Amino acid sequence: MIEIRRARRSDVAAIAQMLADDDIGAGRETPSRLEPYLAAFDAIDADPNQTLVVADEDGSAVGTLQLTVIPGMARTGSARGQIEGVRVHSSQRGTGLGTTLLEWAIEEARSRGCVLVQLTSDARRTDAHRFYERLGFAATHTGFKLQL
Repeated sequence: MIEIRRARRSDVAAIAQMLADDDIGAGRETPSRLEPYLAAFDAIDADPNQTLVVADEDGSAVGTLQLTVIPGMARTGSARGQIEGVRVHSSQRGTGLGTTLLEWAIEEARSRGCVLVQLTSDARRTDAHRFYERLGFAATHTGFKLQL
């Protein structure tokens, strides 16, 4: 049975591996250098507006995502949930785990007073785009990024 739970420091190596486990992630992640991921985990874990979770199967992290609650002035001072870093271990792809993770994040955001959830997805991830659309997400905005 899979349980969605708050990530622990001991999950960081598995999370880093999942982030690197595709063509895009392989080019930007370095799971062999665990220190930056541990520092990021500590910052996320200390912030009450951040929730990093894993899908745990028998003690192993097989999926992950990060939910950020963003207080805002727009939409009459409403909060929104930002979903990031959605990954499912290759052994679990196609099992419905991604849906379970996203449904968890949506309900968690709702319970924390968010009026919407949003996410970004690399333009090259066309399979992911179809997945998000099946869950009711709509591509309503154009995103811009500036590498620093």
